[in-house]
Amino acid sequence: MGFRVIKTAAATLTAIGTAVLFGTENPLSAGLLAILGVDTTRWRGLRTVFARFSASLLSLLLASLLFEAIGFQIWVLSLYILIAFPLFARFGLKDGLVTGAVVVFHVFAKGEVSFRVIGTELELLAIGLGWATVFNLLYTPKYYGKLKELRAVTESGFSDIFRQLAIHLRNPESVWSGEEVLMTGAAIEEGIEISQRARENRLIPQDEPWQLYFQMRRQQMESIQLMMESVAFVSRHVPQAELIAVLFDRLTEDVKSDYYEGETERMLSELEKSFRGMPLPATRDEFETRSALFQLTRELRRYLGIASREKKQKSISAQAIIQ
Repeated sequence: MGFRVIKTAAATLTAIGTAVLFGTENPLSAGLLAILGVDTTRWRGLRTVFARFSASLLSLLLASLLFEAIGFQIWVLSLYILIAFPLFARFGLKDGLVTGAVVVFHVFAKGEVSFRVIGTELELLAIGLGWATVFNLLYTPKYYGKLKELRAVTESGFSDIFRQLAIHLRNPESVWSGEEVLMTGAAIEEGIEISQRARENRLIPQDEPWQLYFQMRRQQMESIQLMMESVAFVSRHVPQAELIAVLFDRLTEDVKSDYYEGETERMLSELEKSFRGMPLPATRDEFETRSALFQLTRELRRYLGIASREKKQKSISAQAIIQ
């Protein structure tokens, strides 16, 4: 937001100065239009300016027809709003509602529909929104450092969660606050938001590796939450729980690795084979515990499969990020 404020201030000053230099009437309006046109990212800025300029042209046309047909009465402005606002919203020009109203009110204040009045409004639009576009396309903040920090927080959080799950499997009486889950979830969502901004700042649309990475982590986080539900049903220590705890021990390090080697998945396959060879549960309590552990292994496989599938779809440059 800080950088956007700087861009807005610079675009406003430049637009007003340009309007004064060209001798345009009401030069402050050019500054107002520049404020409305500046946005956080390049593509969002281009979409905003397009919507505002298109809505303003349509507003000038509609208002001119109303003023010529009915006259410059105050209630005609309300009629314009009743017609224009739903129409623009329907055609995806909601961002241009305010800009369109500004130029219409200017025409109403002049009390005439003429080439001079319409030309002045078009000139103000070109200057204000033009400079907004220029500053939208200029240098934008670099997000790599923040995204790298959020990746570290996410992977550290995953590691801590796996460690706590292993502890609970070995000692069902252990108590855990779960704060790592909230912290990691917040980091993932922030990463998705910032990576989307990074994508919108590219002049040539393309996949954003960081966005793919955090989307993958969001899916894995959903899987982890289901694992936590299964672990919560383990009320006593059993040999099978210790075997799964070993997998979580490995995951505490694997999640921070730069490469997906598949060793944990191979270990899980061996574990599932050994489960099938074990005697059937003798008591209801043991049955419920084994069922929870079976569901846990299925969710663990889904977690591992997410990274495996996503990596196969990424380019070499993306694989350096998504592990």
